[in-house]
Amino acid sequence: MTLLIVGLLVFLGIHSLNIVAPDQRLRLVNRLGAGPWKLSFSVISLIGLMLIIQGYSAARTQPVWIWLPPTGLSHLVILLTIPAFILLAAAYVPSNRIKAKLGHPMLAAVKIWAMSHLLANGSLADIIMFGSFLLWAIAGFAVLRRRDRMSGKSFPVGNLRADIVTISAGLLGWALFAMVLHTLLIGVSPLPF
Repeated sequence: MTLLIVGLLVFLGIHSLNIVAPDQRLRLVNRLGAGPWKLSFSVISLIGLMLIIQGYSAARTQPVWIWLPPTGLSHLVILLTIPAFILLAAAYVPSNRIKAKLGHPMLAAVKIWAMSHLLANGSLADIIMFGSFLLWAIAGFAVLRRRDRMSGKSFPVGNLRADIVTISAGLLGWALFAMVLHTLLIGVSPLPF
């Protein structure tokens, strides 16, 4: 469990710099340069992610059950992750209306992903991991949206073509992950077939 917690602290910590310390983050970027900052950010994120994966995998071998969710909730996760993947795609596809409306669709995607997985997974490791991501995404979304309003930041109005690309990319990403990658990476098939 320690590896999982350390991994979460490293991964979510580096991803929280822009949320809790944007001025310090900007100073780091300026001091290091954009390229070295991105490389450092990526390496630290990867280390955190590897620790999360190792820690979560180890915790799953001897789970501490807090609650046993009904089987039907796993079907709800399948449905809820569809909009999560579309929101994730919206973070990267330029000029889509989802990003124009939400401003930070990746954080909205993480909220849906984490909450849905909390519903269907009841071990202590699940609650720590998905709960941490959920709390981080809720706080991050609230802080960044408030900052956007205070600074008068607006996002460009999107267009239908970008919306179609966003939805298509999200659905394709969801299908690939649900049908292939979840089993390969996590070791559990989310689909009942």
